[in-house]
Amino acid sequence: MAQFRVYENTNRATKQRVPYLLDIQSDLLDDLQTTVVIPLYVKSAIGKAAMTKLCPVLAIENNEFVALTSQLSSVERKVLGTEIGDFSNYRTEIIAAVDFLISGI
Repeated sequence: MAQFRVYENTNRATKQRVPYLLDIQSDLLDDLQTTVVIPLYVKSAIGKAAMTKLCPVLAIENNEFVALTSQLSSVERKVLGTEIGDFSNYRTEIIAAVDFLISGI
């Protein structure tokens, strides 16, 4: 699995608000059964304005989604749905958000 790929969320309970999961784990760890993901929320599901440094807005087919970096988690790879895209073009924003979460800068 490649880093910065986006997958469909297969969890029926959360899929409406969080249709996608962004895999941020390094490709060097492909042998693990789990991967670290950031949930991508439908922008309209976010009640107040999110901090853009922590929660970058990403576009998928002309729709905007908010990467809620503060909710990153580990999931088993087998629960990821269909790959829908490569978000390597957002690499700088994603790494900056994770760095801000961890270091505050």
